[in-house]
Amino acid sequence: MHDDRLLFEMLILEGAQAGLSWLTILRKRANYQKAFAGFDPARVARFSAARQARLLLDPGIVRNRLKVAAAVSNARAFLAVQREFGSFDRYLWSFVDGKPVIRRSRAGAVAGSRPLAGLPARTALSDRISKNLKQRGFRFVGTTIIYAYLQAVGVVNDHMRGCFLYAGR
Repeated sequence: MHDDRLLFEMLILEGAQAGLSWLTILRKRANYQKAFAGFDPARVARFSAARQARLLLDPGIVRNRLKVAAAVSNARAFLAVQREFGSFDRYLWSFVDGKPVIRRSRAGAVAGSRPLAGLPARTALSDRISKNLKQRGFRFVGTTIIYAYLQAVGVVNDHMRGCFLYAGR
């Protein structure tokens, strides 16, 4: 994924998902798109305190004050990264020299093992990116959230053999 708008969308959705099921967020994705101005970081960065307060009344999104405020402050930080690097995409992919990290998990390969037992929740890469994002003012970007984000946007590919995305990413 090399589209800054989509990268921003996934960053908002991953942050919203913290502590919740991904299915909950997927069911609310269309509402998020409407509530967060089509995931346009320039528009979200301009959300006033009043607009953020109105979002907290919207049952179509996760009504968590910290998550809503983080989405707005993350939009501002996102724009700063774009100014510095030319695009958020360039910034993100610079951590992996522009090439996806391919991790072929052996999870589930042993009879009787749990299918997801061998998959990490974080890595040294997610630790490094999380730390850098926090230094740049991003919030709700802990290492576990960032590892899920890296998987979602294709920076990391550790799909299991049975997954339809195994070979395609």
